[in-house]
Amino acid sequence: MSASRIAGSSHACSLDPNLVKPSTPLVSFLERVQETALATLGNSTFDPKTYVDLPLKFNLTETEQAFNKLARSANGSLPANVLNGFIERYFDGAGDDVVYHEPEDYVEEPEGFLPKVEHPEVRAWALKVHSLWKNLSRRVSSGVKSHPHLHTLLPLPASFVIPGSRFREVYYWDSYWVIRGLLVSKMYKTATAIVTNLISLIEEYGFVLNGARAYYTNRSQPPLLSSMIYEIYNSTGDIELVKRSLPALRKEYEFWNSDIHRVTIVDAQGCTHTLNRYYAMWNKPRPESSVNDKAFASKLLNVSKKQHFYREVASAAESGWDFSTRWMRDPSDFTTLATTAVIPVDLNAYILGMELNIAFFAEVTGDNSTAQHFLQLADHRKKAFNSVFWNINMKQWLDYWFTSSTCQEAQVWDAHQQNHNVFASNFVPLWMEPFYSDSSVVGNVIGSLKTSGLLRVAGIATSLKNSGQQWDFPNGWAPLQHMIVEGLVKSGLKEGASLAEEIARRWITTNYIAFKKSGFMHEKYNVENCGDFGGGGEYVPQTGFGWSNGVVLTLLEEFGWPRDQNINC
Repeated sequence: MSASRIAGSSHACSLDPNLVKPSTPLVSFLERVQETALATLGNSTFDPKTYVDLPLKFNLTETEQAFNKLARSANGSLPANVLNGFIERYFDGAGDDVVYHEPEDYVEEPEGFLPKVEHPEVRAWALKVHSLWKNLSRRVSSGVKSHPHLHTLLPLPASFVIPGSRFREVYYWDSYWVIRGLLVSKMYKTATAIVTNLISLIEEYGFVLNGARAYYTNRSQPPLLSSMIYEIYNSTGDIELVKRSLPALRKEYEFWNSDIHRVTIVDAQGCTHTLNRYYAMWNKPRPESSVNDKAFASKLLNVSKKQHFYREVASAAESGWDFSTRWMRDPSDFTTLATTAVIPVDLNAYILGMELNIAFFAEVTGDNSTAQHFLQLADHRKKAFNSVFWNINMKQWLDYWFTSSTCQEAQVWDAHQQNHNVFASNFVPLWMEPFYSDSSVVGNVIGSLKTSGLLRVAGIATSLKNSGQQWDFPNGWAPLQHMIVEGLVKSGLKEGASLAEEIARRWITTNYIAFKKSGFMHEKYNVENCGDFGGGGEYVPQTGFGWSNGVVLTLLEEFGWPRDQNINC
């Protein structure tokens, strides 16, 4: 689908415009503090998330009364020393309620760690990356549990690993690649603790939140919990974890197949398919970026248009791809985000994985009827992939855009509604067993990937559009490298293995060189320039970094690094 075609599509399929999860008085107050801070301090080093992460020292009423008494200028600003004095008196620091946790299963060099990494410098670096788990290990402070009303941080039962920098809490889909790295590091207890926290969120909220904050209760993130549990079970044989997880996984599956996320498509042969989309339960500015969202919405003409935009922004955040031209009707206009009008290839691949994993877990726990039911669901979804997403000419799976304005009626498939732009997500289904095990499909996809323009000197680009958004060119992200590489390896095809190794080698090299230059692992990398970290988006590039660490360790475990192979750009 061309950009002009997207621009001409009708409005997103929407449900009750008032479908929102209620905010909390604390979050609403902190958004006011955030606005005042922006007016006072200006944009240069301003991160709005800092202000909604501040824990209160006193109760909300007392703090709000003191805030209201501050004498502001006409534009809402305060003298900087007054604002700083108020924050110091009434708040603890952002992140002070997340405390360091010494992981009990960390050892400096685990037995059997990366046996294929023979190069001494690469091995020394891999051990440094492994040691970062210790730096990123946290737990919720006891104060959050005893005084939850003073915190936007949510109480969690176990320790966790954070992505790093401004991302001070546990995040949903990041945790999958963190866990993959922890398993390489033989840190099984730490990996299981993360899953325990995510299950607790399902038990409390009915789904896994985007992250463990009160302001994330209106949306989820790509649903990879079942895959985390599968990987842990694969490494440990922990059947008790599987038994404990199954009810929560079924509950999560219901969430993703509820009315807001479910869409019906009638294909060219008249067959009906059920697929899924992102849809945040929110129509206001995201609290962690409230001032940014309001600035974009200010050019929209009325309240309902603003609310529509806010839902689309939050839904893009639910996708994990925040932000990308992939969700925009007009790539040059951020306010044309239309995430809820897209049936995404990758989301449906993850849900296919969930169906297969639940079937597997049901089988190993002796529940054959549930196993059969979920295998049937997976089979239906595989057929939908072939009918709705697959493009025979491009030999890729393409996102599908709605044409109808209501969710209640089935969408009638139209080839023009596939998005013909190239994104790394077009290749994510290769990560799933029904596709990587089909050698004719894999052969076609390999050829398409090689000529797609996405393969660059330092890895796979996220898209071909340089929009300034962080989920576009020239950024490459660890999860996308890993999913595509692992799918190619699992195909068993020689050509797939060869391409996978080449991509992995480029990605490991750019991570290594950037680490040598900066001393940090980064959340994203510029795949045009080996050794450069990525940029763009609504916040400054972050370091740490959970999923980058996990993917590097996983790729090194798979491919190793020979003693005689140099590592340089």
